[in-house]
Amino acid sequence: MTTPRIAFIGAGNMAASLIGGLRAQGMPAEAIRASDRGAEQRAKIAAEQGIEVFAGNAEACQGADVIVLAVKPQVMKDVCLDLAAHLQDGQLIVSIAAGISSASLENWLGPRAVVRCMPNTPSLLRLGASGLYANARVSAAQRQQAERLLGAVGLALWLEEERLIDAVTAVSGSGPAYFFLLIEAMTASGERLGLPRETAARLTLQTALGAARMALDSDVDAAELRRRVTSPAGTTDAAIKTFQAGGFEALVEQALKAADNRSAELAEQLGQ
Repeated sequence: MTTPRIAFIGAGNMAASLIGGLRAQGMPAEAIRASDRGAEQRAKIAAEQGIEVFAGNAEACQGADVIVLAVKPQVMKDVCLDLAAHLQDGQLIVSIAAGISSASLENWLGPRAVVRCMPNTPSLLRLGASGLYANARVSAAQRQQAERLLGAVGLALWLEEERLIDAVTAVSGSGPAYFFLLIEAMTASGERLGLPRETAARLTLQTALGAARMALDSDVDAAELRRRVTSPAGTTDAAIKTFQAGGFEALVEQALKAADNRSAELAEQLGQ
């Protein structure tokens, strides 16, 4: 596939991770450019990745095949309205901003091929999980370009319906924080059981890492893995039954539903 020319509007952490991932996969620096209002951020990413940087968004977009909108959702409307007159036919718009629908982007930019993405923060380590939705104007070649972009920092899965972006937000977008909360709780409980805090923290973190790796590498699902390590009337069984008696599964469902609902609310508010 011909190397696309990619312009990033905004050069913050997520944009930097995507650029780093692309460069690690062999994309030449001359194929990537970025704009950012902050001189310090421009200098940092130029030094780290060897790409061309600009203070102006319109200048960065000239001649680009793919334009990645990587600004905060709260300023997306203003950025798009300023950018609309400078776009060229055939350019693919990829938005990684939460809560901004493809319809809103087309309303601000004009009729465009738009891919909307929801990456998560582990993308900074190239261990991300992203959901992608393409509107009807996106070609097969452009879908490949978007998949290569998000695949550079982890797992990239296509969605057939845009409304499912809210579910992706609830599961993987916000998901790292759920695991951090469990890590916090397990560490604190281990300390209360008598372990030094550092020991409890290191044991918890390594256990989380090991469990995730086992689940990824296994040919069975998580429920079966849990059953295999839960001996009847054993220590794990006692803990699992306590979780379930407290309504663990129902609470997780309620939490993800709350995140899903809030994602939809924000999309409505930010898209006006």
